[in-house]
Amino acid sequence: MKFDTAYCISLDDKLSIYDVRDLNFDETMAFDSAKEQFQCPNDACRAAFAADNQLGTFNAKNVNYIRTPHFKNLPATRHIEGCPYGSSRTLAAGVEGTPDEDDREEHFPSELLLARREYVRKPATPTADVETPGTAAPASTSSPRTPHPAQASTPDKTSVFAHPVECFVSNIDDKELLKRMPLKIGEHTASYASFFKKIEYLLDNKGLIYWGKIKEIKDYTQSFRIDFEQKVWFKQADEAKKKPYSVNVYLSKKLIENYRKRKAFLEEIKHAIESEQELYCFFYGVTPELKQVPSKKHPEQTFRVFSANIENLDHFIIREAPGLATG
Repeated sequence: MKFDTAYCISLDDKLSIYDVRDLNFDETMAFDSAKEQFQCPNDACRAAFAADNQLGTFNAKNVNYIRTPHFKNLPATRHIEGCPYGSSRTLAAGVEGTPDEDDREEHFPSELLLARREYVRKPATPTADVETPGTAAPASTSSPRTPHPAQASTPDKTSVFAHPVECFVSNIDDKELLKRMPLKIGEHTASYASFFKKIEYLLDNKGLIYWGKIKEIKDYTQSFRIDFEQKVWFKQADEAKKKPYSVNVYLSKKLIENYRKRKAFLEEIKHAIESEQELYCFFYGVTPELKQVPSKKHPEQTFRVFSANIENLDHFIIREAPGLATG
């Protein structure tokens, strides 16, 4: 079992590890998981101990990660008898440096919310300085707190794109599981297996999460262009048979400059350009379409390519995903 969720004292709410990662990189809100205090998500267990009975995090601040992020027990963490987060397997998996029995994301959100979750930091005391939101508020009592309804248990919904992507990537070898687990985005509901569509099959359906192996990333004056290795086979009306067409997506540098996680995103792009590892790109919200574009070498000539401009960087990820090579 992994700790996907923990109670954050200063926000007086339960956060998933993906919420925590998102906040760590968000430049519009002062948040540092290394300075925050996290406790057991089990309300009864949390109420039984003082505020210093805390959890740690794994991969909460690493921009580029491979192993699934999660909360973990610390050597001094205690749980009440019967707490599901106090099992021997959980304790073993939570120790830094101890390999998990099964390094995969087990908590599948059933819905990706397109509106970002809002967070409100609670003042430490009635006289707390509201101008310093970066200071984590210590708990003044160990009495039970009323959980927020939407976060009363492991979150069934998430607004962080990385969560369903991790579910798909880390479980790619279990096709039957991905076929069973449902996912809703907007008005569209399908299984994880159906919602994640390889880039070469983008013509099958619109409005899905498309993914593919990155061939190259081009750095232009006003944008980055990501070329995919796979091609789309397509027959136009004036053609006798299908032909392979390249696929790419563009990232506007103006869009990146105004992004709330600009520094982390630029670090991610820099790593991707310099990396010698196989990288994969996942995105939602746009579907590449066949376009006539001018040749860079010969502007008087044009060629056709399936292309799209990414519109929301919150729904875009570049990452390593070793299992996808054989999945």
